[in-house]
Amino acid sequence: MNEPINKADIAIVGAGMAGASLAATLGKSARVVMLEAEDVPGYHSTGRSAAFWSETYGGPTVQPLTTASFPFLQSGGFLGERGAVHLAASGDGKHLDSLEAEFAGRVRLDRLDRAMLETLIPGLRPDFDQGLAEPTCRDIDVAGLHAHYLSEARRAGVDVRTNARLLSAERGSGTWLLRTAAGDLRADILVNAAGAWADPVALLAGQRPLGIAPLRRTMVQLAVDPGTRADMPLVMDAAGSYYFKPEAGGRLWLSPHDETPIDPCDVAPEEIDVAKAIDRLEHVVDWSVVRKERAWAGLRSFAPDRVPVYGPAESGEGFFWFAGQGGFGIQTAPAAAAIGGALLLGKPLPESLGATDPSRYHPRRFG
Repeated sequence: MNEPINKADIAIVGAGMAGASLAATLGKSARVVMLEAEDVPGYHSTGRSAAFWSETYGGPTVQPLTTASFPFLQSGGFLGERGAVHLAASGDGKHLDSLEAEFAGRVRLDRLDRAMLETLIPGLRPDFDQGLAEPTCRDIDVAGLHAHYLSEARRAGVDVRTNARLLSAERGSGTWLLRTAAGDLRADILVNAAGAWADPVALLAGQRPLGIAPLRRTMVQLAVDPGTRADMPLVMDAAGSYYFKPEAGGRLWLSPHDETPIDPCDVAPEEIDVAKAIDRLEHVVDWSVVRKERAWAGLRSFAPDRVPVYGPAESGEGFFWFAGQGGFGIQTAPAAAAIGGALLLGKPLPESLGATDPSRYHPRRFG
């Protein structure tokens, strides 16, 4: 067990995927403390993911991070075969056209006609006659990846503290005095990897918030008839009103793709959103819903431009942003941690990120 650190080089607030991946990257080069408000890391967002890796998810600015993360995720055994279909109703192909244009030459997208769609999605209703296949889409082992980063962080000497909500942060003489529910410590640099709580943490530290807003996303697990197969593709509405992922045993993970603004909290699903999800599914396929097995909700937090934020605050007071990663923070974790680690340690980016411009994610873009 690592000895508690009372004076750290870097203190990271948040032990979800963002904080854990960054801590694992920094641990061998600095004295790092990671502060988690809950009694287990990753409780609010990381543990409630829909668990897929898609190069189109998050848009063209996020795609380089997703693509650059693939070698690490694949070699580590964190990805499984899946494939995705972006689906459009008759006369609504403009969304498919936009998707093709955005990712031309960057992500493989194959046109699908009605016959092809019927093979991939049995029971598809007649209104849907066009789609795009995204064959590179994968399942991602979220729990396994998060556990890997936590293990690597601890092995590198990172002091991981749970039930350690940040109460105050005061800067003086070049260091932070951090008061937490688990005791006080000092740190030279404070990293804000607090997800939905990123702006409140900034305010605690006397920093200007960036407008990072948490949004509620609902998921429901259904048993359906006829039963689905685990090898069926992830199906995403090209217009963005639903997605569903078939699982083994006739089960289905379904979301209405909701984004409801909400204060950061231990979020719970609303029945109206569950009902919307099921209604949208029934307009797409002729499957019968046998039963609702469970429902849950998570928080996805976005900066105003929906691009992640990695870099030091303009105040220059040892405050570093590592937040605003929306629903794509898991699939981009390896690349994001490499960027954050390089910036914090003053090192060049790894060769695998040579085509990535970290300045596009810098907080200075907010003025």
